Amino acid sequence: MESTGNCQWFLDLMMALRHEVWIGDAAKIRACDVRQQKHDKRDAALLLKLLVEGRFPRIWTPSSEQRDQRQLLIHRHKLVRLRAQVKNGLQHLALNRGVQKKLRLWNAAGQKALRTIALPPWASRRREDLLKLLRTLDEQIALLDQAVSEAAEKNESSRLLMTQPGVGPVTSLAFVLTMGDVNRFPRGKQVASYLGLAPREYSSGGHQRLGSISKQGNRFMRMLLVEAAQVAVRCDPQMRKEYLHRCHSKPKGVAKVAAARKLAIRLYWMLRMQKRYPEIVHVESSSRVPLASAS
Repeated sequence: MESTGNCQWFLDLMMALRHEVWIGDAAKIRACDVRQQKHDKRDAALLLKLLVEGRFPRIWTPSSEQRDQRQLLIHRHKLVRLRAQVKNGLQHLALNRGVQKKLRLWNAAGQKALRTIALPPWASRRREDLLKLLRTLDEQIALLDQAVSEAAEKNESSRLLMTQPGVGPVTSLAFVLTMGDVNRFPRGKQVASYLGLAPREYSSGGHQRLGSISKQGNRFMRMLLVEAAQVAVRCDPQMRKEYLHRCHSKPKGVAKVAAARKLAIRLYWMLRMQKRYPEIVHVESSSRVPLASAS
């Protein structure tokens, strides 16, 4: 079947009936048909033709345990976004009354000042509701953070990735669950393309034209890599040097994305070679040590 959303119930049913389900790349499958007519009968015939000819573009699918751990990360991410919206609402109430504390609004003194602000009845009701919701979200996110940390510590690959400065339990576990078996990627360029961190290319006549990144793949993983890269450029001397050098000729946003791409490729090689952070940096900086052995 083609890759589609909201079909997990069907996959579980087929697995319960002892059927092997192959998931195909919908874009590549559609590109194999030159005609513009598209209906179920033609789609089924095209899938059969690709299977018979051995050209079915099968994609990697996570296991049931990996899918469940993904739900843990997604659930935490959604709650963190809700908490950010709640904090923005409280900041809005404070700024409208001339109280500008920025991050200090969330410490004990800032919370006390927020509660003592004189507000109209419905604005006061909104403040109380948002504060209650903030406490609830903080408690829930703390429990999820603990669950993510425990899951990352139990995963050997996640523990390996956390030796890289800037990479914590959330980023390491998300990278492992997103990439799966890294040996299916022959080079680091394929990893960058898989994560949507490779630039679009419009080349013709021997002239290379590179655009913005493709933004294909997992958007959540791409966001985590950009956030982790901003910490890595402060803690990793080699990445910091490359980041500052790129900032002289490119905007900071471009430099951040380039650092995220380098970080993703480094994490890929750490998993493929099973080397920790200091060892992989030594391999990268040495021209006499190959990243991958010749087969």
